Amino acid sequence: MVRPGNKPASHGQCCVCGRSLPAGSLHPVAMLGQQLLGYLSDNQAADPSAMICAEDRSRLRMKLVHDLLLREQGELADDAREVLASLDREGELISRDSYGDFDASLSLGQRIADRVADFGGSWAFIIMFLIILGTWIIINSIHLLKHPFDPFPYILLNLLLSCVAALQAPVIMMSQNRKEARDRMRSENDYRVNLKAELEIRSLQAKLDILISHQWQRLLEIQEIQTQMLDELAGQQSKGNAGH
Repeated sequence: MVRPGNKPASHGQCCVCGRSLPAGSLHPVAMLGQQLLGYLSDNQAADPSAMICAEDRSRLRMKLVHDLLLREQGELADDAREVLASLDREGELISRDSYGDFDASLSLGQRIADRVADFGGSWAFIIMFLIILGTWIIINSIHLLKHPFDPFPYILLNLLLSCVAALQAPVIMMSQNRKEARDRMRSENDYRVNLKAELEIRSLQAKLDILISHQWQRLLEIQEIQTQMLDELAGQQSKGNAGH
């Protein structure tokens, strides 16, 4: 084994496999880097004179690359689970049936007013109104009754029509006000849904940025190992060419 301050011996011992190899086939453990040193024992990593053979160094590098890839897959799975968990935590549905909630809060009088307003704006009301009006006029005009209850000029009919118009107008206004309130509730619900969607998109973008940065870090580590191996291969090839 090579000792500091002494002339290197022609052979040395690999601290990993324990084989005695030529000094040219061994490399200082201190030159491995912190990531590869993590695969050695504390005594091996702390010994400044420890040497490692090329085969074990390549094996450690391949193990490091394999662990980096496994760690990358694990982080991808963890990030996917984190996204799903965050959606579960924050994913209570904001969107709801605003019309159903609003209608459930209406009183009996308000429901009746809405039904009256709906009926007053339908063809059924117009047809029924024309039938009643025509029947009223016919009965009181052609003397079907011995004593018509509302002869011409139909004062009672005019009074009834005025009462219907006077009552129908506020009922329609009340129903219109509730429709506006229902539309406001729907607009507020749409705003909350859009706001939550925007926040979710921002959250997903931030998580994707973190994921991409982690992937780049792993790729840089693997590329660094590949560069070291290529440099060593180039050095060995240069030595071989010089020997010839």
